[in-house]
Formats: sequence, C-alpha cells, structure tokens
Amino acid sequence: MSDKTVCHVCPHHCTLSEGNVGRCHARTCRDGKSVSTNYGKLTSVALDPIEKKPLSFFRQGSFILSVGSFGCNMSCPFCQNYEIASVGEFFFQKLYSLTPEEVVRLAKEQISEGNIGVAYTYNEAMVGYEYVRDCSKLVHEAGMVNVLVTNGMTELPVLEEVLPYIDAMNIDLKCFTNEAYEKLGGDLETVKRFIARSSQESHVEITTLIVPGISDDMEDMDREAEWLASISPEIPLHITRYFPRYKMMEKPTDIGLMEQLKKTAEKHLTRVVLGNV
Repeated sequence: MSDKTVCHVCPHHCTLSEGNVGRCHARTCRDGKSVSTNYGKLTSVALDPIEKKPLSFFRQGSFILSVGSFGCNMSCPFCQNYEIASVGEFFFQKLYSLTPEEVVRLAKEQISEGNIGVAYTYNEAMVGYEYVRDCSKLVHEAGMVNVLVTNGMTELPVLEEVLPYIDAMNIDLKCFTNEAYEKLGGDLETVKRFIARSSQESHVEITTLIVPGISDDMEDMDREAEWLASISPEIPLHITRYFPRYKMMEKPTDIGLMEQLKKTAEKHLTRVVLGNV
C-alpha cells in the first residue's frame, strides 16, 4: 500500500504523506487514504440566532446549535475566525470531543430554547465533511434541520455525500474574478459549481464580504449578481461590511459604497440585504 495519497476533497488536491497534514490543517493520509483529523473535535459550540449564520429567509426568529472545529482550505487575509481556521489541532490546549450521537442529544436538549437543529460553521466545515455527513444524518432522523456555512471550495462528489441532509446553506462568494480568488487560495469555478448544485437541493443564501481591493468593484458585483440570477433571481445575497481583522488593517467598508453595490445587485436579484452595518 502506498504511503501517499492525493486528497479528493477540494481543488488543491494535496499530495499527503502518511501522517502529514494538508494545507487545510485538517486532513491527513492514513493507510493510504485521505481522512479527517478533526472528526468530533470541536473548538466552538453555541446556540445562535439563525440570522447570525447569516440566513435571512430560512426559519426566521429561530435558534440553531452551532458547532465548529478547526481548519480551512483558503487563506483569506481578512479571516474573521483565523484563530481556529488557519491552524491545526496542536495549537489548541482544549478541544470539545463530541460524537455525532452526542451532538444530536445536545441539540434535542436545546429545543426548549428555540433550537431547530445543528449548524456546521465557524471554521470551514467541509474540510471535515465526514463529521458533517454523519451528524446531519442523525439530525434528520431526530426531526431537526441542518445548516451548512461554507466557502464552497469543495469538489462536487464530496458535496453529494452531505447535500441530501442539508436544509439550508450560507455560501461565501468571496469575489468574482479568478485572479482575486487565486490570491485568497481558492478557485472561483469550483465555488460556482458548488453554488449551482447546492441550489438545486437546498435553500441557499450567498454572502459577499466587501473587502477593499478584492470585492468592492461595481462591475464585478454586476457580473456576480447577474450570474446568481441565472440560477434564481430570488437567491438571497448578503452584501456584508468588512472590518479590519487578521492581516488586513484597511478601514471598514464605506457604507455609501455598500449601498451602491446593493443597488447594482438589485438590478438582477430580488433579495439583497446589507450586513454588519
């Protein structure tokens, strides 16, 4: 058996040696196969308003048990959760250990608090898709819903393993040029395929963080909104305000610019909302 494998999860297709981790910090080669290192190892567990995901048109006013682990397959210099997304397991002194069965049990215990299910969020959940798949199956069996918050940087065969169990998604569409996506460690065409396929089976909302010099171009927003409208003019788009974070210290996005971007998007889409304003 080979001591190396090519990871199948995202378009980076990391070549993994036995015991080494890929660029996402959350996958390794074990017995010649790409496997998750973060299965059942959580950095964050919280009961959040559904609007915080953000989802503005799915079960409004409800709460959802949110769980997150570590790792991400992109390298955004403005990452809001870089403390858990940009590092691997050995950077944490303490991790919560929860099996899928324990996650469902905890979710059911929160029903009296308004909980409707489980959200996979905070880090990039799909780098550990096996946990999302196993939890979400049990969540559905318990009569509750699943929400996935993701950057969409996942190959379609992997998406198909979780898609039947996901009721709603918020997908980050970071920008709308190949060049900008490459600088962020991503691939625009992969994300577009992910969005298009997910929209066929699940309630999908899109978030674009308006980052200076990356996603603040009016023509790019026009093309983005036009493309989203080709899937459905009713797909919700969250145009969200950037604040200095991690490696980017530029000033927060000008609200006037955001309002102009919203008007541009509304030429094509019926549900455009401003976030973080």
